[in-house]
Amino acid sequence: MQNADALRGFALFGILVVNIAYFASGYAYFGVADPAHDSAFDNGVRTLVTLLFEMKFYLLFSFLFGYSFTIQTAAAERAGAAFRPRHFRRLTGLFLFGVLNAVLLFYGDILTTYAVLGLILYAMRGVSTRTALITAGALVGWVVLLLTALKLAGVAEIDESAAFADGRASAEGFSGGFGSVVAERLDMTGGLISALLMVQGPMALAMFLIGLVAGRHHLLADVSAHTRLLRRIQLWGFTAGLASSLALALGGSHDLAAVAIASLTGPPLAGAYAATLLRYFETARGARLMNALAPAGRMALTNYLGQQLICTLIFTGIGAGLMGDVAPLTVLGIAVTVFLCQLLFSTYWMRHHPYGAAEWALRAFSYWELPRRVRKAGHTA
Repeated sequence: MQNADALRGFALFGILVVNIAYFASGYAYFGVADPAHDSAFDNGVRTLVTLLFEMKFYLLFSFLFGYSFTIQTAAAERAGAAFRPRHFRRLTGLFLFGVLNAVLLFYGDILTTYAVLGLILYAMRGVSTRTALITAGALVGWVVLLLTALKLAGVAEIDESAAFADGRASAEGFSGGFGSVVAERLDMTGGLISALLMVQGPMALAMFLIGLVAGRHHLLADVSAHTRLLRRIQLWGFTAGLASSLALALGGSHDLAAVAIASLTGPPLAGAYAATLLRYFETARGARLMNALAPAGRMALTNYLGQQLICTLIFTGIGAGLMGDVAPLTVLGIAVTVFLCQLLFSTYWMRHHPYGAAEWALRAFSYWELPRRVRKAGHTA
């Protein structure tokens, strides 16, 4: 579906804008600003990124994962194929991609989490719409209550002097050679497990289930039939979501109270982003934007891994080693440039190939056969 692919492409951009900050500075992971770029303007750029991007786009991507699950199930039924072994192989392949990504490219990998949560989604595929939505709400509520309890208990308060020392050590590690960079990634990956278990995992599963419900009702297949619903999502999502995002931007991603508020309103805001784009795609100008974004979304896995590779080559000692040398506004400009290049490359690639490179490998593993590499003559995406 063209609009689903375009939404996925849009989510890729947001994910890149958030992730690139963790490549550009060794201090971001520890919740403090890089001393080399700590002016009011630099902090203003960081605040803007937090306000508009953090804790939104991985939720949108998670929603689309759940929605795509319904499409894959229906495709298997039409083909008369057994869905379970194909799905389990796909999750295994996704997990392996995630492990390689976490070790070689980016410690903040989400693919392994998606692969594990995909098993839960499969187990819940037959639940009623009501049960799916109640479960999604309960997962979000659990995250909010847990974070609030930890905040009240004084857990995870930042020791700034220790954070700055850790940031310097991390920057030095990422400025080294291949072995030093991998060792630093492995060390940080271990530290992210608690965050995945407490926040990202439950939130992603909640969005999987909301996507599952949306897929059952073919929300993206006939947008015009759901205009009233989309308007409501825009109204409530932007009203509550942007207010909570301001709290997150002011408090920072290590302020558990701010993260709790953002977790509560993150799904509605991600929904508001999606609803706005879906309605815009119905216009003439919006259709052009949709056509530009869709090829990148169709090869989302390739582009996601490509983003990590490019950032690794730009910022770590494996490549140009620019970590700590680039101001936040320039980092944002690099993200925009990288994504525009990916849009152009994706359009070219999808004209000649039915799948992205990583998608081809994942499909081969899932279907246990080699897919076509080149598009048939006269066939368009």
